[in-house]
Amino acid sequence: MHTTRTTHTRTLVAAAVGLGLVTLSACGSSDDGGSAQGGSKTVTLVSHDSWAVSKSVLADFEKRSGYRVKVLKDGDAGQAVNKAILTKDNPQGDVFFGVDNTLLSRALDNGLFQPYEAKGLDQVDGQYQLDAGKHRVTPVDHGDVCVNYDKKYFADRKLAPPVGFDDLVKPAYKDLLVTENAATSSPGLGFLLGTAAKYGDEGWQGYWKKLKANGVKVVDGWEQAYNEEFSGSAGGRKAGADRPLVVSYASSPPAEVIYGDPKPATAPTGVATGTCFRQVEFAGLLDNAKNSEGGKALIDFLISKEFQEDMPLNMFVYPVVKGAAVPAEFTAYGPAAAAPETMAPAKIAADRDQWVKSWTSLVLK
Repeated sequence: MHTTRTTHTRTLVAAAVGLGLVTLSACGSSDDGGSAQGGSKTVTLVSHDSWAVSKSVLADFEKRSGYRVKVLKDGDAGQAVNKAILTKDNPQGDVFFGVDNTLLSRALDNGLFQPYEAKGLDQVDGQYQLDAGKHRVTPVDHGDVCVNYDKKYFADRKLAPPVGFDDLVKPAYKDLLVTENAATSSPGLGFLLGTAAKYGDEGWQGYWKKLKANGVKVVDGWEQAYNEEFSGSAGGRKAGADRPLVVSYASSPPAEVIYGDPKPATAPTGVATGTCFRQVEFAGLLDNAKNSEGGKALIDFLISKEFQEDMPLNMFVYPVVKGAAVPAEFTAYGPAAAAPETMAPAKIAADRDQWVKSWTSLVLK
């Protein structure tokens, strides 16, 4: 899976509005001489392409810890996880950030991480601690994969936008939805898992048969779906897109507002809150990390209040630390789903690959 390089979760902002979000990831000095801890001064973070942090926040960490942070970006989340597994005996870095609950079992089963109980973990909401007790990974953020809708399209036709999965197969919404390939895209996989969670082992395939009959369009990745096919996004409007429903994120509407030019008074898109699937993203200390002390310090930083409160407007995800403030734009235009579909990591591990195989045969052939 994830063999096609697709835009990962958090690049949605950049493309969503056609302006290009500057990812403020810093590649610090590669000077390995001397040290704050008696080892290397450089700690290397391996991540997906959507890693971003404010320069000032990263500089604060570097100043306090004595470490320089080097960032290596390895494409889409799935691609990055697979590469980390292939290089685990001689890893590219010390910490990996960006494995989510849909692919967590693959990383853990391949022994990618060494245990580390991060300082401040007691402040992370327990519902996100999916490896509690073993501490091979540390939760860093969460977000919801959800169907987004083009408000103007539905208002112009005096048609109520869909609310839940059941609505998407109704005749009123025929030929309106575009989604991503579950075999090549993180949100596409999330949407598939959401339907499996909703309809169960016996029902999800029947649901997808109805969705296919109702004209769902499947494209390789999020960027194509959101920016080229979805009529509600800034990019889609420029492209003359004709699909008013898209699988994206609960945080996509605030992105449309924040990066709009001119900035709209309200979000042009909405979220069908009954179609959401919760994703949790983790960081872990790589098993053969050359600078494990630096890696531990970096993981501690990722769940610090400073980073957690900086993260939403850089990566358009929600914090996992209790009491971390969420930007007003998120509250106004993209609140996290109140009751998203979820699935136990063990269930995902057991069935994910077969579900994707069955989905591919059912939907793409």
